[in-house]
Amino acid sequence: MAFEGLSEKLNSVFKKLKSHGKLTESDVKEAMREVRLALLEADVSYKVVKDFVAKVSERAVGEEVLSSLTPAQQVIKIVNEELISLMGEANERINMPSKPPCIIMMCGLQGSGKTTHAAKLAKYLKNEGHRPMLAACDIYRPAAINQLQVVGERAGVKVFEMGQIDPVIIAKQAVRYAKDYGHDIVILDTAGRLHIDTELMEELQNIKEVTEPHEIMLVVDAMTGQDAVNVAKSFDDALGIDSVLMSKLDSDTRGGAALSVLAVTGKPIKFVGMGEKLDEFEKFHPSRMASRILGMGDVLTLIERAETVIDQKDAEKLTKKLQEQKFDMNDLLDQLRQIRKMGSLKSIVSMLPGVGDKVKDEDLDDRQFYRLEAMITSMTPAERAKPSIINPSRKRRIAAGSGTKVEDVNRLLKQFEQMQKMMKQFSGGKKTKMMARRARKQLAGMNFDKMNGKGGGNLPPMGF
Repeated sequence: MAFEGLSEKLNSVFKKLKSHGKLTESDVKEAMREVRLALLEADVSYKVVKDFVAKVSERAVGEEVLSSLTPAQQVIKIVNEELISLMGEANERINMPSKPPCIIMMCGLQGSGKTTHAAKLAKYLKNEGHRPMLAACDIYRPAAINQLQVVGERAGVKVFEMGQIDPVIIAKQAVRYAKDYGHDIVILDTAGRLHIDTELMEELQNIKEVTEPHEIMLVVDAMTGQDAVNVAKSFDDALGIDSVLMSKLDSDTRGGAALSVLAVTGKPIKFVGMGEKLDEFEKFHPSRMASRILGMGDVLTLIERAETVIDQKDAEKLTKKLQEQKFDMNDLLDQLRQIRKMGSLKSIVSMLPGVGDKVKDEDLDDRQFYRLEAMITSMTPAERAKPSIINPSRKRRIAAGSGTKVEDVNRLLKQFEQMQKMMKQFSGGKKTKMMARRARKQLAGMNFDKMNGKGGGNLPPMGF
């Protein structure tokens, strides 16, 4: 995950500070040297690091901090505040006009994920209640139009294309079409290049001139490190961008670009891509990102993810089943699939305060969910409805059908039985919500150790 190395190093620095009852100025200076190295290793711009450390040091050696009863916590608080300031004080919104359609011009180099993230943005805005439309203005890259049509269909949004004619004409006609057919947002997927050149910039400037976009959003690849910041600066100088969309922030990138973009270009990051799926897309919240970097979790984003995948009607149906003690393996399977939609186990656990650094990567194998799903789907409808009928011969059949062992099936049945006992204890109108939460925690914390010969341990409760 992005910032993983930086987060580990910063937490190591803070751990040393916490071991001191009182802090001296030399303690703070030593800690700031380590913070500087950690930021530079994370590929943060040298000038940004220099200014950041200077600001933190100035505040941290003040009398108020050094004389505090918990000086280490005060230093962490200062670092958190300065990180938020570095990335932007608040989440920036798209520049929506008073009269639609809002025209968003997507630009960027080839390979940055521009086309896919245009569709991700369209789907995100559609879920917000808008009627977005994608316009295929990249006529040069092979299959670019076809790719946009495919991702547009998956996102459930209209894709406007006119073949391989002048992209300026396509953009102009797309805006006219949107006005005629009631689309309140037009997302222009423009052409990219392997590098910034005069021809590319002239075309983008011509599209900008005829469409007058309300938002010019640059897509940059977080994995390119400081080069992403240089690309952002070059596009801004030539085109005048309004914001940045950072892709591949879920990768093992060091994440320095996200900490440098605003400081170097003055343009905020508004959205981030967190994976390959169209749903793995988030608003960029500086305060939440700072919390993740400092190992404080990001519960608000986790809740928002849960709200997008959990249907209200399904939740009410589940609550009723819990009240009537009719929760069966079919319901367990539904819950597993809903959790999977929220993202990888690693990304979910990283958002839980104080948990991410205590769980080993090998314990967060997403294949664990697939094994559970395989066991449940290997059961007959009667067995799913009433697991108590599963005898030894049925267990052997289920294990063989799911590619697991009989011990794995026994473990699943035992944990399901424990969940049912817990539900009986908490059954009743006033306690139903509490019971539902605990059932979900039990599900999220199911013991996967030694499943299918793999090592592991208890996953932490997810608590949503």
